[in-house]
Amino acid sequence: STFMSCFRSLCLLTQITECLYLAKLSSVGSISEEETCEKLKGLIQRQVQMCKRNLEVMDSVRRGAQLAIEECQYQFRNRRWNCSTLDSLPVFGKVVTQGTREAAFVYAISSAGVAFAVTRACSSGELEKCGCDRTVHGVSPQGFQWSGCSDNIAYGVAFSQSFVDVRERSKGASSSRALMNLHNNEAGRKAILTHMRVECKCHGVSGSCEVKTCWRAVPPFRQVGHALKEKFDGATEVEPRRVGSSRALVPRNAQFKPHTDEDLVYLEPSPDFCEQDMRSGVLGTRGRTCNKTSKAIDGCELLCCGRGFHTAQVELAERCSCKFHWCCFVKCRQCQRLVELHTCR
Repeated sequence: STFMSCFRSLCLLTQITECLYLAKLSSVGSISEEETCEKLKGLIQRQVQMCKRNLEVMDSVRRGAQLAIEECQYQFRNRRWNCSTLDSLPVFGKVVTQGTREAAFVYAISSAGVAFAVTRACSSGELEKCGCDRTVHGVSPQGFQWSGCSDNIAYGVAFSQSFVDVRERSKGASSSRALMNLHNNEAGRKAILTHMRVECKCHGVSGSCEVKTCWRAVPPFRQVGHALKEKFDGATEVEPRRVGSSRALVPRNAQFKPHTDEDLVYLEPSPDFCEQDMRSGVLGTRGRTCNKTSKAIDGCELLCCGRGFHTAQVELAERCSCKFHWCCFVKCRQCQRLVELHTCR
């Protein structure tokens, strides 16, 4: 239902522990009234106030959170931890309540998702409070004319900072985990900013490019996901240390170079995710499909954690013998073929 997707998405952003309570509120259709903000008990008071002041933006926040969930599941589809969502725990289970690199990725992709969705909503005219980025105008140094609707990434990033970061800032941002979350939230938004692109259109006789108008656009969210997955693979383990009068996160291993604002950081090593442990929110890899011929993490040896795997013959239905018919459709036959399916013991 609309509400269920809305509530699960906001669980992701706020790490709601009252998910079961919220699930009972099935009469709530969407976040379109101030009273609804009050019922979302996972939000802290300042988030409730923001929700009430920005009701029109909340659908974009929900879309951003859904984007984050889908992208997380795509990027980790072949790994032991595959971003599975649960109904009775925080959306990704208790894994993200620990200071692991998985939690770092979830926070980064979530803040990026909100910034991305709000930015696109601005450009598409869905929101009264923002529109295209009017600071991009005139002629560029390269000689083309800035025109069209440039994505208002500044507004999207600012809203993400205000809504997503407020939970950590309310703690005084002095705890190690608050510092970690704030850093990774910002790294997620930086992944969009550093991959902003220029899109252009040519104008002239017979498609010539006598005049070229261009605008700034956010990258596809898949590109943001790829960038953050690379940062996940190279994430830095950190520890809190007093630097001057404040606390900061520094690499645990002094031989590592300091992390940048675009890198992901984590506080503690991850579990191996091999065996089910519902107390920790780990589902394990039993029953997962694996690749018999791969030596990578999606291969049966690594994904199944050395437990071995089952092999079964399954019948796969697929389209075949496709023909184009004038005009204008493609007609295909349904073909069956036997394939081997390998699943972890």
